[in-house]
This record gives sequence, C-alpha cells and structure tokens, in this order.
Amino acid sequence: MWGSPIGITIAAGPVLGGLLVSGIDWRSVFWVNVPVGIAAILLTRRFIPESKAARGRAFDPPGQALIIVLFASIIAATIEGPRHGWADPWIVGLIVLAVLALIGILIVEPRRAEPLIDLRFFRSPPFSGANTIAVLMSAGLGGFLFLNTLYLQDIRHFSPLHAGLMIIPLAVGQAVAANLSGRLLASQGARLPLTLGGALLAIGAFLLVPLTAHTESVYLLAAYATFGLGAGMFTPPITNTAVSGLPPDQVGVAGALAASARQFGASIGVAVAGSIVAGTGTGFINSSHTAWAVLGGCGLVALALAVISTSSWAKAAAARNGRRLATAPIPHSQGHPLPSPSADPTETRNE
Repeated sequence: MWGSPIGITIAAGPVLGGLLVSGIDWRSVFWVNVPVGIAAILLTRRFIPESKAARGRAFDPPGQALIIVLFASIIAATIEGPRHGWADPWIVGLIVLAVLALIGILIVEPRRAEPLIDLRFFRSPPFSGANTIAVLMSAGLGGFLFLNTLYLQDIRHFSPLHAGLMIIPLAVGQAVAANLSGRLLASQGARLPLTLGGALLAIGAFLLVPLTAHTESVYLLAAYATFGLGAGMFTPPITNTAVSGLPPDQVGVAGALAASARQFGASIGVAVAGSIVAGTGTGFINSSHTAWAVLGGCGLVALALAVISTSSWAKAAAARNGRRLATAPIPHSQGHPLPSPSADPTETRNE
C-alpha cells in the first residue's frame, strides 16, 4: 500500500519542482511544503485514530546525541573529503569523531533502560540484513536522483520541467513494482521480491555506466524504468523482514529503525555520488561512470544480503533472538530497572 503512493510522489515531485522553478522561483520549492504540511496536520486530525502505548518510552538523550554525531560526521567527511583531501586534519577529525561516536553507542546503549537503539535487535540476521538493504537501496536511489539531475540539466541542458518529466518512468516502475512486490510477499515470502529488487537495481545502474552526452532518450527511459522497478520491489519486504521473529511489542521500534536506515541511506548515497563526481577531476561524464558502477554494486550487495537474510538459518536465528528479547530483563539505568513486558515468571516456565 505504501509503495505505490511513494512512486506517485516521486513522479509528481520532480515535475512540480520543475514547474515551480521554471514558472515562479527556486525558493517556491521550499515554500510549497507549508500548505502540504498544514494539509497533513488537518487530515491526520480528521482521519487518523489515536494510537499510543500504555506507557510512553523514555527519551534517550545520550543515544540521540551519539547517533546525530555519528551520522553527521560520516556524511560531512564523505562530502568534504574530495575537496579537502582525505589526509586533511579536518577530515581525519571527522572520521575519528565518527569512530568515537560508534564506540560510545556500543558502550552506552546496552546500559540504558529504554535505549534509542536496542543493539540486541542486530543479533537477528533478518533485521540486520533488512536494515543494510534499506541503506543500500536508499543510497542507490538518492545517488541516482542526484546524478540524473546533474546529467539532464547540466550535460543535456534540459529545463527543470523536462528533466522532471524524464524521471517519470522511474516513479512508474517503482509504483508498479511495489504493488507486485506486496503480492509476491504475501504468496511467496520476502526472498523473491528482495532478490528481484537487488538484481533490477543493479541492472538499471549498470545500464547507465556507459552514459554519454548524446545517449538516446529511449535508452535512458528504459534504464530509469528498470532502476525504478528494483527500488519498488524492495519497499514492502524490507520492513517485513526487519520485524521477522521479533516480539510483537518490539515490532514498532524495529520498523522505525528500518525507516531511519532508509533516510541515512539516501543522505549517504548523495554524499558518495557527489564525492565521486567532484573528486576525480575528469569531468562529469567520465567520473559518473564510476559513480554508476558504485550504485550498481549497491544492488549486487543488496541481492547477496537478500539471499542470506531470508535463509532458513537466518529465520531460525531470528526466532531464537525473539525469544531472548521476550524474556530477557531490560538493563538497569540510573538505579531504576524497568521490567520486560513479557517477564512474567509463569510465561517463562511455560516456555
């Protein structure tokens, strides 16, 4: 259900953006989000029923700060590395900061009563695999949109509206594939749509490796549609695989982490693609060949992870981890332990 609307918005976004930039001003691209946000608030209040847990989760300021530092330093180093040089003290400092933030997460989060990220989730191969696939898929999509915007407008000299119209096959492919993927997920399980997604994503990116300033539009549209089919295939099974084997009371948190992985992936995809085309010094067309190959590699890695994370071994490991999460007590925090929702002694004995 989510994938098709996402595909439609991807189609509408570039076209609407092209109309606004061409007809009004580039600043209108940002102002248009104001009425959209107001409409979302009103529709939510009108149609979305209230849904909340019996007891709200506590904030985890240390975890939030560490995650922000980790993500920001990685993305900043990736973007600025080619311009400053990877040996520049500023870039080295960012990399060291990212490592320290990661170490801090590994030390602090297991000791929190209600951590922002429960690291025990990552003992589940489907959860770890799905989150990594989400990063790779979103990185590929973010890098794709970034590279194509530069290619279509700077190299082909298309107007913003024309460039937006060219990307419609990507969005149509994503919408169609998301609907098909949901049906395959229901009838065949997660492996088939995930592996198809990885294969199509890789094919779509590799088709663009030999891109030139005069590549035929029909060829571009076919490559865009193939890439969109791959991205759409991933949408439904990623969340399904991430929550596989987890206790019901942990499903919401696990799904939220998968969504966060998508956002981080999009950011890092733009950063990596930008650093490649900016750092080679060979011009956009030549440097983009490497960038497209990297995006194709993301699809191949996602394909391999799809096979591994949906295997019998992975499912069994996820089930064992789910049982441990359901019965293990939550660590103490500041001297106030919080009991696990399923820590009833009678339930433990029954198991």
